[in-house]
Amino acid sequence: MRVETFSPEETFQLGRSLGQSAKAGEIYTLCGDLGTGKTVFTQGFAAGLGIREPVCSPTFTIVQEYGEGRFPLYHFDVYRIGDPEEMEEIGYEDYFYGDGVCLIEWADLIEELLPEQITRVRIGKEPEKGFDYRSICIEGEAEERAASAAAGCGLYPMEGEEKPAGPSRASGLAAGDSREAGERGEEA
Repeated sequence: MRVETFSPEETFQLGRSLGQSAKAGEIYTLCGDLGTGKTVFTQGFAAGLGIREPVCSPTFTIVQEYGEGRFPLYHFDVYRIGDPEEMEEIGYEDYFYGDGVCLIEWADLIEELLPEQITRVRIGKEPEKGFDYRSICIEGEAEERAASAAAGCGLYPMEGEEKPAGPSRASGLAAGDSREAGERGEEA
């Protein structure tokens, strides 16, 4: 499933909605270039779990634990991991197979350590569509819940993907998109 967001607030809302439906024991991987919104998504996800304390990327500590929500959130940033063996030193298996939810930024750097049952979140930017535009692709274990979470925020799959029944999203239409808006029964 792939959706578009047009502001950090929409990225946050998508994360929050997915966090509200998260289940203990799940692992979410977050991939994307620097500045794409991985931490904003995680902040929303944490809010969806009921975590109220500030959430920031644990770049130098590798993992940050948040325990005040429905269940613990283990937020990893493995950007500085030079060798996957470093993950063993911090006891990653206790987190991956524990009673909380793991969100792992830069997870592609530790691909060989990840279990098969995960949800992959890839966030990309396309500057020509606007500074705050993001394309967010969610695949894997929680993909179906992610589609419902996105719809709950008014975000629907991008063109070429199946759209749920109901009202469609009109915000973000550019001047040249009147044909697409007309196909959806909207005014451009």
